[in-house]
Amino acid sequence: MRKVLFLFSFFLLSCSHNPNIIDKCNMEIKNGTLTPEILWSFGRLGDVSVAPDGENLVYGVTYYDIKENKSNRELFVLNIKDGKTRRITTTSDKEFAAKWVKNGSKIAFLAPNEGTMQIWEMNPDGSSRKCISNVEGGVSDFMYSPTGSQILYISDVKYGTTTQDKYPDLDKTTGIIVDDLMYKHWDEWVTMVPHPFLADYDGETFTNVKDLLDGEPYESPMKPFGGIDQLAFSPDGKYIAYTCRKKTGLAYSVSTDSDIFLYDIEQQTTKNLCKDFDVEDKNCGYDINPAFSPDGNFIAWLSMEHDGYESDKNRLYVMNLKTGEKQDYTKNFDQSLSSFVWSNDGQELFFVSCWHGTTQIYTLKFADGLIEQITDGVHDYESVADAGEVLVGVRHSMSMPNEIFSIDKKTGLQNQLSFENQHLLSQLKMGRVEERWVETSDNKQMLVWVVYPPNFDATKKYSTLLYCQGGPQSPVSQFWSYRWNLQIMAANDYIVVAPNRRGLDGFGSEWNAAISGDYGGQCMKDLLTAIDELSKEPFVDENNLGCVGASFGGYSVYWLAGHHDKRFKAFIAHDGIFNMEQQYLETEEMWFANWDMGGAYWEKNNKIAQQTFANSPHRFVDKWDTPILCIHGEKDYRILASQGMSAFNAAKLRGVPAELLIFPDENHWVLQPQNGILWQRTFFEWLDKWLKK
Repeated sequence: MRKVLFLFSFFLLSCSHNPNIIDKCNMEIKNGTLTPEILWSFGRLGDVSVAPDGENLVYGVTYYDIKENKSNRELFVLNIKDGKTRRITTTSDKEFAAKWVKNGSKIAFLAPNEGTMQIWEMNPDGSSRKCISNVEGGVSDFMYSPTGSQILYISDVKYGTTTQDKYPDLDKTTGIIVDDLMYKHWDEWVTMVPHPFLADYDGETFTNVKDLLDGEPYESPMKPFGGIDQLAFSPDGKYIAYTCRKKTGLAYSVSTDSDIFLYDIEQQTTKNLCKDFDVEDKNCGYDINPAFSPDGNFIAWLSMEHDGYESDKNRLYVMNLKTGEKQDYTKNFDQSLSSFVWSNDGQELFFVSCWHGTTQIYTLKFADGLIEQITDGVHDYESVADAGEVLVGVRHSMSMPNEIFSIDKKTGLQNQLSFENQHLLSQLKMGRVEERWVETSDNKQMLVWVVYPPNFDATKKYSTLLYCQGGPQSPVSQFWSYRWNLQIMAANDYIVVAPNRRGLDGFGSEWNAAISGDYGGQCMKDLLTAIDELSKEPFVDENNLGCVGASFGGYSVYWLAGHHDKRFKAFIAHDGIFNMEQQYLETEEMWFANWDMGGAYWEKNNKIAQQTFANSPHRFVDKWDTPILCIHGEKDYRILASQGMSAFNAAKLRGVPAELLIFPDENHWVLQPQNGILWQRTFFEWLDKWLKK
């Protein structure tokens, strides 16, 4: 413990610290080892917006202060051609969602004003900063119309009837009366929902403000992760396309059927683009993120086929707005899309997609539907934008957090533009990341990433960790995480084995779908195959293996704890499912439980559901014999903290060494700096105790 405290003190002394502004941390790393404190000193880059002339871009970076347990966000402008970067804000106000407006003469952004987030404008050099909105309750995101004469913004409106509405004399009661499902979602009780508002804007004030969903109790954009990308202006500024699932309560909780709606601004009428046309495919799953072609004749969006399947293949649909004809341009492309953008000339659509453990940029030629891969390499692109001569993308890997790259459209040549964290990365020793293909128990080929300690010595034996991915359908691609960071595990002298087991994206629809209704089946065999194969290596200490994971990865840990045949010497489960029957009735998004579990546990004639619940980890606690650490957040309404507490209690009652780490103020993630540091310290203290005796 003394060593950990020393590192923490060293971190604080080594960071430049302005008492008024949380700023970039410039620290000296003497031994090249990645620590939790260093991990939380990285600037977190995002929200990249390209200027209309394609010469500059604006982006934001979030910085953290561990001692203060707070964060700050600043804005930067980068010249794409010469790579020069200039900082345009230096405040404690947390500027977000920066966008080029007024033909690039201004940058609009969100920042606090008198206690709520409002829309501001400033010059591209950061001068003449002015708040232009005064929206009650604040603004969560926004966009300007193509003409600049209107602004579309997102703000919350009251949802449902409160206890105080029913009983005004009980104005101090904390009781909540519930009469339908979806009364809580992700990490909040549902008392407000986001609505899109349209306002006329003359450069000074907002007038004629209209709620596009006035009187409707629906979300747009959709929580918990939807943003302004779920809405779009037509190029002529006459229409707004928005994403909405027009359901509430029970209907909302069992369905993923969202649609794209077209709102006529002048007529104030709305048309459902997914349901109001006589087409064979009724778009029963998620339909999200509409984008008009530059000429306004077409609209594209991402579409899932099946209602209730949240991890279905994301298809790219394009509709001719004049004829109503719609086409799936990825019908013969067995990969899922995560984001896309029209080219400036409207002849192509650029998108990102994961395949075989990396996420690359692709182009779809609109004229003939031909899809070509543009980038290559061991990395993940999370976004792409057209900057005229080049593309601009945000890229990361297991060894590097987000940075901005330009990409040659023809050759795919990638050039790094931002170097936000180079001052830290250049001092660190990262472990080698190796791609391996392993034969599964049913004779399929499975990609397994192996991360080695930075100073790996093949003549030594290393304690080794099996990393179990969550999702359940999230790919083990080249992700960079501030919690489940595989490089920090390697820096602590562990070999990390990270398999793309059955049920993960990037290996075709069949592989991805194989986990649904088979939680305790082939996917678990895949995990065991991966660790068994690597255990054959002379540098793997097969007598000191650990198993770690979160969410479905936490389920995997709890399940393997009762089936591992003494392979592992330590387990760690974060936000994992322990009791499947309990989970079925506790979770808020019932469509997920119905699809992946196959139905309710009381459906005795439902073979898939009965198989799922027969594989609930809590049924195998009698076989638990290995030390286990359970971690959970009490604001996690996707998988309630009672799951982690139940698992811990079961282990203690069984006489199995166990520890419980509970965060009363965290959700399915860990978002606060000191909680993040505590998570890492507890994680490695537990592993070292049982695997490095």
